[in-house]
Amino acid sequence: MAYHKVNADQRAQGHSPYLDNDELQATALELEWDMEKELEEPGFDHFRLDGAAQHHLGNSQSPDLDLEPIQASSSPKGRFQRLQEDSEYISHYTRQAPKSNRCSFFRILKVFCTALILFIFGIVIGYYARKKCPSPPASQEPNSPQIYHEILKEIKAEYIQQIYRDLLHFPFFDDVDIARKILVQWRSQGLEDVRLVNYSVLLDLPGSSSNIFFLKSSGECFYPSGQQCSRDPKTLHSQDLLYSYAAYSAKGTLEAELVDVQYGTMEDLIRIQAITNMTKKIALLKLGQSPLLYNLSLLEDAGFGGVLLYVDPCDLPKTTDLADKAFMVSLNSGGDPSTPGYASIDGSYRQNRPNLTTLLVQPISAVLARKLVSLPEDNFQKDRCIHLQLPPAGKKIISLNIQSVTTYKTISNVIGYLKGAVFPDRYVIIGSHHSSLNPYGGQGWASSTAVMTALIQALTLKAERGWRPDRTVVFCSWGGTAFGNIGSYEWAEDLKRVLQRNAVAYVSLHNPVRGNSTLHPVASPSLQQLAAESQSFNCVEKTRCPGSNVSSVQIQGDSDYFINHLGVPATQFSYEDIKTSENSSFLSEALFPVHATKTEELDPSFGLHETIAKLTGQVALKIANEPVLPFNALDIALEVQKSLKGDEVGVPQLLAVASRLRDTAELFQSDEMRPANDPKERAPVRVRMLNDVLQSLEKSFLVHRAPPGLYRNILYRLDERTSQFSVLLKALEHCKLHQSNETIQAALSEVLNSINSAQVYFKAGLDVFETTLAGKK
Repeated sequence: MAYHKVNADQRAQGHSPYLDNDELQATALELEWDMEKELEEPGFDHFRLDGAAQHHLGNSQSPDLDLEPIQASSSPKGRFQRLQEDSEYISHYTRQAPKSNRCSFFRILKVFCTALILFIFGIVIGYYARKKCPSPPASQEPNSPQIYHEILKEIKAEYIQQIYRDLLHFPFFDDVDIARKILVQWRSQGLEDVRLVNYSVLLDLPGSSSNIFFLKSSGECFYPSGQQCSRDPKTLHSQDLLYSYAAYSAKGTLEAELVDVQYGTMEDLIRIQAITNMTKKIALLKLGQSPLLYNLSLLEDAGFGGVLLYVDPCDLPKTTDLADKAFMVSLNSGGDPSTPGYASIDGSYRQNRPNLTTLLVQPISAVLARKLVSLPEDNFQKDRCIHLQLPPAGKKIISLNIQSVTTYKTISNVIGYLKGAVFPDRYVIIGSHHSSLNPYGGQGWASSTAVMTALIQALTLKAERGWRPDRTVVFCSWGGTAFGNIGSYEWAEDLKRVLQRNAVAYVSLHNPVRGNSTLHPVASPSLQQLAAESQSFNCVEKTRCPGSNVSSVQIQGDSDYFINHLGVPATQFSYEDIKTSENSSFLSEALFPVHATKTEELDPSFGLHETIAKLTGQVALKIANEPVLPFNALDIALEVQKSLKGDEVGVPQLLAVASRLRDTAELFQSDEMRPANDPKERAPVRVRMLNDVLQSLEKSFLVHRAPPGLYRNILYRLDERTSQFSVLLKALEHCKLHQSNETIQAALSEVLNSINSAQVYFKAGLDVFETTLAGKK
């Protein structure tokens, strides 16, 4: 800026009349003189005029002077501030006396009126500006426990119950109808970015009448429930009977001998193989001890032609009375069978896959199984349950008829987004499911949807007040879950490249209240610590929460694709009944026709639903808001070592690489994670690099091949009874049956490569940190 000294007698005629009076002119001259005086001080020696170094600025007659760029003052204070604080400053200009008191009065009055008008005008502008622009919310840390408490306290049991009843009273007809209902609900809660995502997929639906089979020895005909065949049209078209079937089973008729294989374990098959030929016979199989798809693969490999599937009453919880009911199962490992491995979008190649097994599979009730093994109705003796078993004497020949119809149907997912403020491209996914084309399979979907909606309401209520999560929270209600998690598979396959890069964690709300006895938390190893901390945070005043242990076991539901194909850390909270048998780990694969009142009988006050909602919300909020992802690298290494402890195949190479993994994880946890969690050392570049490493911790543990029904992510154990890697356990069993070690060698190689890959990944992360931070120093 250039300053020009202008004499009062040289002012232009067009100047404001306020500047023509002597008083204001004198003030202007005083200010101009002071500015000139200060420029002459030692601190302003660098101000210079081109071509006028020897001339005083006030004597220059040139109207246009080119100035060199003027540098900022070296003083830390502003010019006017320094003048006011200088106690020795004396003005060198004396104001002239006013010409007359009368003129001075009118000038003062005019200035006063002008100032008053401007003051009033400013107040009006400020009032309306403040009215239109709300004041910013009080600054709080986005990951403050107080914020979490304020959000979670909005979740109330009575509100969840209201949503639950509203969903069940809605007269929907198919998957799309209920999905639209959920979409309207979510939007009414304030979730603005909600969309319906539809896929046309191949479903295997029951035919016009129920499947039946004949007991040849007596000539009797039975429905799957155990009822004898009837010509009553109401019975023939009963929903319970129609949906008592195995989706994607082989179709046709088979007449063969019935062979009791119990739970279909490798020991069972070895025992039966020594007694009889199994080719084209019908197996009587109990559900629950191992994944159904794994058992069926063994039976198919052994040569069986059909399977009657049932649940032993001794394996059911004591509070459950389902002995007289058949059920539905799906033989689909995941996704649309006609587009395996890729999304069912327009133009995709459709494979002709009406069945996914060569076996004719039919679920039956325990009542019918008891008739087949010729046991009396009451099989309980002095508080001891007698497991059903076919007597060795006598052969039973049955004729099995399976008729179902494959057709293309539209299934719908409801996807909603609460965009993150800091990392909008990082997704914390919360998933539930809704009913799939039939009212069969109980009302668990309504429970999970009600909990999800209550959580959305609590989050959006806080968002309306100016809060936002750091990372984007994605709410998903999946369709087609009962047929093999089809909705979640298709959506994830459609967005596979995006999710591989952006998905941070998956929080499951699959059937949150299956019982009322105990809380059953499941989490991947990296999230176990967070899940345990969330329980202590939310369950201080709850009587059912303490004492529950977090485990990493296989779970049912739509978390499957995210765990086994994307390697995303996952967690789930649910209430279950106390198990009466250790063999009932996989009973949830059976979908029983539970009536709508069952959920309200389990949780009349919906207090358990509220607890699940708050636990889920606490975990999701921590993952979405913590600057450093709350994942534990060392827990993964410890879980790997635990899985190799006492293992029959604990070869030196596996133990050695597991030890190196632990050493590297310990170093990573102490050198990188600890400093980044300190706000004083939380450099943005360190946090970004660290989160990139943490986000992909579990991807190294995805094996290329796993037996049907077993997780590809080897960090998850088969059930609570086993601690070893499930792929190694099943490979050992396979070797016993086939007298070959080829399978075990392949499994060992898969596990070894996975552990080594994880160790290399950690080490590469440490190297990057060391190089980057050293370069900055």
